Amino acid sequence: MIIKKYQGKTEEEATELAKKELGEGIIVMNVKNVKKKGLFAFLQRPLVEVTVALEEETERFAPARRDMQVPLSGNLTKNTPLTSAWQKQVAEASEKSSTEMDAIGEKLDSLQSLLEQQIQKKQNQETEKEAESVPEKPLKQDEEPKNAELVKFMKLMYNMMLENEVDEKYINQIMDEIEKVHTPNMPFDYALANTYQKMILKFGPATEITAAGKGPKVIYFVGPTGVGKTTTIAKLASRFSVDEKKRVALLTADTYRIAAAEQLKTYASILEAPFRVIYTIEEMESALAEFKDYDYLFVDTAGHSHQNQAQKEAMSAFVHCLDEKVEKEVYLVLSATTKYRDLLSIADSYKEIADYRLIFTKLDETSAYGNLLNLGLYTGASISYVTYGQNVPEDMEKFNPQKTVKQLLGGKKQ
Repeated sequence: MIIKKYQGKTEEEATELAKKELGEGIIVMNVKNVKKKGLFAFLQRPLVEVTVALEEETERFAPARRDMQVPLSGNLTKNTPLTSAWQKQVAEASEKSSTEMDAIGEKLDSLQSLLEQQIQKKQNQETEKEAESVPEKPLKQDEEPKNAELVKFMKLMYNMMLENEVDEKYINQIMDEIEKVHTPNMPFDYALANTYQKMILKFGPATEITAAGKGPKVIYFVGPTGVGKTTTIAKLASRFSVDEKKRVALLTADTYRIAAAEQLKTYASILEAPFRVIYTIEEMESALAEFKDYDYLFVDTAGHSHQNQAQKEAMSAFVHCLDEKVEKEVYLVLSATTKYRDLLSIADSYKEIADYRLIFTKLDETSAYGNLLNLGLYTGASISYVTYGQNVPEDMEKFNPQKTVKQLLGGKKQ
């Protein structure tokens, strides 16, 4: 992992400097204003300092292990498997440690400043990547762990992620990576910051809708019925049309649900945006010609059973019908309340249709956000937006990995 700071007149300028040196895969960990030094510094505008992190591909996609690599008690060694008995022990330890979890929540509330302190201490030292390559002395079978606070932290984090419905194999992977850099006397705060950083990097940066290099960009919204595709389109259309003054046309290929088409037509009327119902590929081509001077064409699609092969083939033909004529992006819209097993089936089904980015809806209807991390790691797709209510356009925001990780680790909901 590489952690560096960059300064510029604005946050955008500092971030661009980071991207030029490290690439597009950086994660912004913190942003703050800093004063220039010197005799006449008070006469000058402060600079914006951006702290970024970059994780190498081999680290991000390391295979998960089924054994827990951190010593958790005098009876558990480095190679102790994650059995049901072990999980029971974790649960019992967590029940007895509510005070400690409250303390973790408080620390998470000020974690950005904590990270800054850790980074400052390590500015003139080796990078964390080099530290990870140092082999550590394995614990003996009868050796007691030297850092009880760190052991307690690992137990609590494991159980907290389980409660947030993070898949066990991803928890194991995270814990295994933390174990690689832990030392017998590692400070609790450093372990917390390290876990926080690694989870943010696993999410990767959020990717927003971007304009085409030339002509309109077609944005397809796909996903099962009932997840809120139409309302999500209305929220995004409002943001681009009203806030960013872009020309947006709304199209729907969902000819099965009349109510959905009428709802989108109503939103289009409010935004004073054109609206069309698309029945065939030829009509899609005509719409492209008609709106060739627009910035975006937002296309609502019919939800289908991810087990119906004929519907998948028809959807694939529709999504790819303009590939040689226009730039496009595809967004798979999923509900955060859907069962994990069903989410995996849906994700696999739509992967056969097109590469996609993710939008999660109905975050206000669940208290467990583990599926966001699960699907991000399972599909390799970036999460772009999340929604948390029916209000248009308010109840929507760009995905914030920092806030989500904080919630997964037991921080206070914002």
